[in-house]
Amino acid sequence: MSQALPGDAPVIHDLVGIGFGPSNVAMAIALTEHNAKVGRHQAVTAHFFEQQPRFGWHRGMLIDDATMQVSFLKDLVTLRNPASEYSFLCYLQSRGRLIDFVNHKNLFPLRVEFHDYFEWAAAKVDDMVSYGHQVVSVRPVIQDGVIEYVDVTARSASGLVTHRARNLVIGTGLRPHMPEGVERTERIWHNSDLLKRVDELEGTDPSRFIVVGAGQSAAENVAYLHKRFPQAEVCAVFARYGYSPADDSKFANRIFDPAAVDEYFTAPGEVKNRLMDYHGNTNYSVVDIDLIDDLYAEAYREKVLGAERLRFLNVSRLDDVVETADRVRVTVESLVSGEKTPLDADVVVYATGYRPADALGVLGDVAGYCRRDEDGRVSVERDYRIATDPALACGIYLQGGTEHTHGITSSLLSNTAIRVGEILDSVLARHPAPAADAARRVADGIVTPG
Repeated sequence: MSQALPGDAPVIHDLVGIGFGPSNVAMAIALTEHNAKVGRHQAVTAHFFEQQPRFGWHRGMLIDDATMQVSFLKDLVTLRNPASEYSFLCYLQSRGRLIDFVNHKNLFPLRVEFHDYFEWAAAKVDDMVSYGHQVVSVRPVIQDGVIEYVDVTARSASGLVTHRARNLVIGTGLRPHMPEGVERTERIWHNSDLLKRVDELEGTDPSRFIVVGAGQSAAENVAYLHKRFPQAEVCAVFARYGYSPADDSKFANRIFDPAAVDEYFTAPGEVKNRLMDYHGNTNYSVVDIDLIDDLYAEAYREKVLGAERLRFLNVSRLDDVVETADRVRVTVESLVSGEKTPLDADVVVYATGYRPADALGVLGDVAGYCRRDEDGRVSVERDYRIATDPALACGIYLQGGTEHTHGITSSLLSNTAIRVGEILDSVLARHPAPAADAARRVADGIVTPG
């Protein structure tokens, strides 16, 4: 790993990435495969900063029996390069489970298994990442009136380090969303913290959980807590009559195809809105039908036995949430009658989704050169590059936060492999010989080859 020393000019990279979740791991793999083909003197030099101490992807939701909602073929590489040595199938071979997986006849691996695949892949390119480094500033480097580079400064336990970039790829992921006025506490959780928080309950005897939300995560939380705490009541609160099934039918799934990105990008605004209305039920606030069936069957079984621990408070919302020293008192309001019912719970879990991180929040003064549309959203080109003023020559690419321009796959795994290939193609097209002086820096001993 190359690093600027105190007093030295910053290390220059063709690309610097902020964040090292699945999207930027896929980016690092695409770069590695490209560099292996072109050789060291045409290699694209890159480095990534990740604030976590090690790779992690939604660790709080790695419930042991939860499965992925996308095919294993939509891994980090296969749709871009089916022959890649970084594929999920190669991971299975390395773990000695390839034949077992084939015999399983299942397109959807366990989520904990796919996380292990991500960790395996990230470890193969960890020479390109600095873990435990939080990016604290991005500053423009102006030459002849044009911003040719940005200086990216990250803080770690050992101090500050600055790398200079011709291109920046922002992959800072999603942030847990809580309803307005609700804060996360010891007894009020977001589902992203589920497993960590549940472990802290060991040795206690909770009597009631309340889970808010109607999507896949909410249903998984309900099922998990009901199984994990066999003496506790679990109440699901949502505004619908029941969980809505995800539409994963063959034709509807075309919304996740790479070609759908082209169509969405060029569609008029009103058509974009219509497409999201039509096909939001492929991903948002929906639940796998098998899980719906399991929860309904369990609720019915309990009703037959006269021991109902699983309760569904539908067409309702939480009107008030007050935490005391040993419980949370909530008021459940019926959306039909307005009737309000008080309930005490040991824990309230909000499975209320995620929001993209502010795409420009990390850019500082550089954000002033980035264009926005008439609704104040970031303007993004087809190649995922932020549209900028001519004075900003450095490319700034987004992995996420582009749903308004590129469609539903913006923050999903479905198109990750294709997206990173398109970003790499864009970097190469804008700088036909991006590593010309990178090779010189290698030859001069300033940078070690990645």
